[in-house]
Order: sequence, then structure tokens, then C-alpha cells
Amino acid sequence: MWARNVTRMKPLTRRRLRFLAGFVAFFTALWFLWGTWVVYPLKVFVVFLHEISHGVVAVATGGTIQRILLTSNQGGVCVCPGGNAFLTLSAGYLGSLGWGALLVTAARARRRRASIVVGAIGLAVLVLTALYVRSLFGIGFGFLFGAALVAAGRVLKPGANSALLTALGLTSCLYAILDIKSDILDRPEAISDARMLAELTGVPTLLWGTVWITLAILASALLFRKGYQSA
Repeated sequence: MWARNVTRMKPLTRRRLRFLAGFVAFFTALWFLWGTWVVYPLKVFVVFLHEISHGVVAVATGGTIQRILLTSNQGGVCVCPGGNAFLTLSAGYLGSLGWGALLVTAARARRRRASIVVGAIGLAVLVLTALYVRSLFGIGFGFLFGAALVAAGRVLKPGANSALLTALGLTSCLYAILDIKSDILDRPEAISDARMLAELTGVPTLLWGTVWITLAILASALLFRKGYQSA
């Protein structure tokens, strides 16, 4: 009955209802599968994006990347001396959020390009892993995940690759928000980017966490609005 009523609606209304239904279905599945092996690789990939963001900003401001470590408990460290410490420390959570927004935007571009983008991301993961990742788990994950994305770009249809980009992007945005809450707001005494930034600037850890999570929520809301309006 619901499907029949949807077909009688205007095309714009139908597309937006399908967008909302897909969005709700994805986040419902993500919520119930968050602690399972199904979502685990996506979460480690977001940690990878987080650490790469530190490194990119460090290099862009005159520093270097010495090594990146990833652990099986979804932890990560980017050793990147030099550069602007303020910007480099700020780049982790906000960087993974930014990458997530780019992935979602790329998924909504021409579908033919989705396969190219997925393959390019996989190749980038392989190259960055070979150059910078120095933990055994991180090396194994980087090569396996990168190879899987390259294969997906070649084998899957454009529509499936578009869905894959959306899943990667939305997971990155959501994980950035949850990570800020867990690592900073819930445990301000723990060692984190915000804690180190507080020591650098004298601004309390909780304030940095509040600013970052506010920006993350606003950016995610704008991303949702843009997706809904362009549906």
C-alpha cells in the first residue's frame, strides 16, 4: 500500500521520501551493527582518515610524517613533527568529518565516476600504507582494505560503488561525532587531540570538544540538507 501511494506522488516528493527512507535505514542498520565485524573495517578506515588528516596538515604547514600506527582496538597515532601544532592537532576529528563529506558528495556525482573514485581511494590507501604505516595490524589492514576498494572499483557496478562511497562517508561523519563525545566530552582527562591542544593553548579540553562536536553536528546537518534538497 505504501509503495502504491508513493508512485502516485510527484517525482520530487517520491525521490525525497526514498532519500529519507534510505537514510533512516542506513543509520538504523549502522546503529544495530556498530559493534559487529560488519562495521569494524569502516571504523578502522575512519581512524586511518583521522591520522592521515593530521599528517596532511603537518606536511602542508612545513612538517613531516614519520610514521602512522593503527591498532586493532581502533586506536591510531600519527607521528608528524614540525609544522603548525595548532592546525595539526585540530585536523584529526575535523579531517575525518571533511573526508566523510567529500565521500558523500562524490557518491552523488555522476554514477560512472563512482567506480573511478572508489578505485582511486583504494590506490591511495595502498600507497599511503606503504609509505607511512608502520604497525603490523595497520599494514595488514591498509593493504587488504585498499586492495578491496580497488577490486570494488573494477568489479562492482557504478550504483553499487556509489552506495559504497555513501556508506564510507556517512560512517566517517557519524564516527567523528561519536569519537569526539567518547574521547573528549566523556573522558576529558584522557590523552587526546583536544587534551594536547588544551596544553598548547591553555583553553580547556572540554571547550575544544564542545567546539568540535558542534561543528561536526552542523556540518552533518548541512550535508543531510543538501542531500535532501538535491534528491
